[in-house]
Amino acid sequence: MEFREIVNAVYTLNDEHYSLLEGISELIEVPKKQTVIYADKTSPYLYFQKEGICRIYYNKEEREIILGFTFPGEVLISLNSYIHRKPGYETIQTLEKSQLYRISTQKLQELYKSNNEICNWGRRLAEIEALMIEERLMLRLFKSSSESYEELLKKAPNITNRIKLGYIATYLGISQVTLSRIRGIKK
Repeated sequence: MEFREIVNAVYTLNDEHYSLLEGISELIEVPKKQTVIYADKTSPYLYFQKEGICRIYYNKEEREIILGFTFPGEVLISLNSYIHRKPGYETIQTLEKSQLYRISTQKLQELYKSNNEICNWGRRLAEIEALMIEERLMLRLFKSSSESYEELLKKAPNITNRIKLGYIATYLGISQVTLSRIRGIKK
């Protein structure tokens, strides 16, 4: 997904404002299994996924709890770092070779101070991310594992070919055996 498409999906900017934002972004290639945002560290960047898939997780008592996956067009962000410039809770790692657009949070904050349109874009970005977090919470609290699996397949139909089933099971909060049963029923 191209940077302009991603930017405009958040909030449409005219050419002048888009150019300012594009001017502080850079496209990077990240190998598989590379961590881009670390838990307990302040992230100086936010990222937008051009290609690939990442997982968002945190560690609890020596276990990884997967909160979600990111796909092309989505943001990779530690809201605590972005808003408060403090260490975040989540780790974000590539699950396959990925291309990411990277933006320095500091440079973005400077643009916010000098440009209302880009400031509105940033406000909308934070609102969208807050809604994504709420969606993940609602998925965990109010949907069955089978319903959550269906939602994941709607978002990424070929996900089981690209992500380890163990990661999907952890995301759903079930064992791999239970996931196999759900997959068997869905066929």
